[in-house]
Amino acid sequence: MDSISKLVFSKLIVVLIVASLCDADDGYIYSRATYYGSPDCLGTPRGACGFGEYGRTVNNGLVAGASRLFKNGSGCGACYQVRCKIPTHCSDEGTTVVVTDFGIGDHTDFILSKRAYASLARPNKDEALIAYGVVDIEYKRIPCGNNHKLMIKVEEHSYYPSYLAIVAIYQGGMYDIIAAQVWQEDRKQWMGMRRAYGAVWDIENPPKGALLIRFQLSNEATGEVKWIQIAGAVPSDWKAGVAYETGLQLE
Repeated sequence: MDSISKLVFSKLIVVLIVASLCDADDGYIYSRATYYGSPDCLGTPRGACGFGEYGRTVNNGLVAGASRLFKNGSGCGACYQVRCKIPTHCSDEGTTVVVTDFGIGDHTDFILSKRAYASLARPNKDEALIAYGVVDIEYKRIPCGNNHKLMIKVEEHSYYPSYLAIVAIYQGGMYDIIAAQVWQEDRKQWMGMRRAYGAVWDIENPPKGALLIRFQLSNEATGEVKWIQIAGAVPSDWKAGVAYETGLQLE
């Protein structure tokens, strides 16, 4: 190999090493995203997570439906940093979205609210970006970064005292909720709740009195699985449609 070839080859090696390190260190995953329409460009209260009105307005309407990241509902409430890949149209920082719904697009991981999609753009480039319809993106999971404590909302279809359905909102951290149980004092045992759909967990004939609830959490990035207990999260006289503070913040 002559000296010029050796120089070119060595530079190529350096470039490949740097590129490899960048891909490994920043944690972004390459995919595609599109958007859905709504009258006010916010989310939809009918999202598959079961968040209701919270799913429409959380994060100022910067929300998304997800396909494989929906994870049968355990991905609900997760936050992602999303950046599109058209240098002339897309901002460097991108935007942060909250998963509130399930949606399948054209080989996309996200179907963004129109407001979220437009927030990917550089100043005065939002309309031009929207005209693309589908864009290449990179994304990674991040903590939601809000100051809200976890809340337990009693889902509207609950019927006191014989049927209880709950949904955890302001989940916020890097953990997915993969199981839910309530403590039955008279039997001294935990009763499993069923994932009804999305982020909604339900149980027939729940124990009487203020409920001791526990959630099993999973962190895919670290492989950690743990339980957290919340005493008195739902009061004895719970009401459908009401959200109750837990005082707990998931990291």
